[in-house]
Amino acid sequence: MSAVVLDVGNVLYDWDPRYLYEGLIDEPDALDDFLARVVTTEWHFQHDAGRPFAETSAELAAAHPQHRELIDLFGPRFGDTISGPLPGMIELVEEIDRARVPLFAITNFSAEFWPPFRAREAALFDRFRDIIVSGEERIAKPDPAIFDLAMARFGLKPGQALFVDDRADNVAAGEAAGMIGHHFRDAATLRDALRGFGLL
Repeated sequence: MSAVVLDVGNVLYDWDPRYLYEGLIDEPDALDDFLARVVTTEWHFQHDAGRPFAETSAELAAAHPQHRELIDLFGPRFGDTISGPLPGMIELVEEIDRARVPLFAITNFSAEFWPPFRAREAALFDRFRDIIVSGEERIAKPDPAIFDLAMARFGLKPGQALFVDDRADNVAAGEAAGMIGHHFRDAATLRDALRGFGLL
């Protein structure tokens, strides 16, 4: 094994729409209801799959007109849904890079929301040789096609890369494509796995 392929959301960075809306909706029950029925992860997944925010927000606002202003904020303030890096992960990426192990990423991320976030975190992402963004490809994990694309574009052979993701279905899809899977829990557990594979 000679390469590491990382997910971004909830592996490198802590992502949750709650981080944006808890500052906008004071009542806890109302906040829970809004996130359960209106701005849901299922709705957001459309952006990861390539749909533009202008379309999805218009549809959602038509269904929930009383929440139009809150819905409209999701795109311009998407950065506020990411609270920051997960503990120890920036340091671990730096450690992998110093070991001269090739770093790649496959992320479910909107093609619109990715560029400003990528620019904001350039110091980290500049360490990666290539990053596949689902919204740009219009293919999202766990679709096998995005993993086949990654293997080809990254120049990886079966068994050559460790794939790290926080979702078991994505890990399974990565394994089916020929990568060795690691279901992410925290930086310490991942570091142990990397050492076990001789990557650190």
